[in-house]
Amino acid sequence: MSVVVWIVEGTWPACVDAARAHAPAGADVVLLHVTPAEVSGVAHGAFAGLLGRGHPERDPGTRIEHFAATSAQELLRSAADRLGRPCTRRERSGRVEREVVAAAEGCDLLILARDGDRSHLGPRSLGPASRFVVDHAPCPVLLVWPEPSPDLSTMPPPPPRP
Repeated sequence: MSVVVWIVEGTWPACVDAARAHAPAGADVVLLHVTPAEVSGVAHGAFAGLLGRGHPERDPGTRIEHFAATSAQELLRSAADRLGRPCTRRERSGRVEREVVAAAEGCDLLILARDGDRSHLGPRSLGPASRFVVDHAPCPVLLVWPEPSPDLSTMPPPPPRP
């Protein structure tokens, strides 16, 4: 069995705990972190267009890429330590939702956490990237609450009957 665990700042512990609880002992577990390419791209573009012609050594986009890579490595190391068993750590960069879906191709389970409004039950508890992943995942998905779920009283009332 192969399991991909999407590691995101703020919600990753719940995903790792779900992998420990639901992935069989012999499963191949991949801890996946995706760094959005837009942030460093904007910094590169702003620098090239406004400030940096002829001085590539001052490009802040390069520093942002370095900080993002270091942060991702630390996050994946913490997740692997919490998992407490052999796993593969994978860092990708690009459009986050598309990279997660691509990484899940051919796996048996994808684990991710809710990342939207977690004060209520319902569809708004998923942010846009997670909604895309849930809708397009090429495998079964285990969707976890990163903290205890809200109680049933937070569910919207049913629509009126005609």
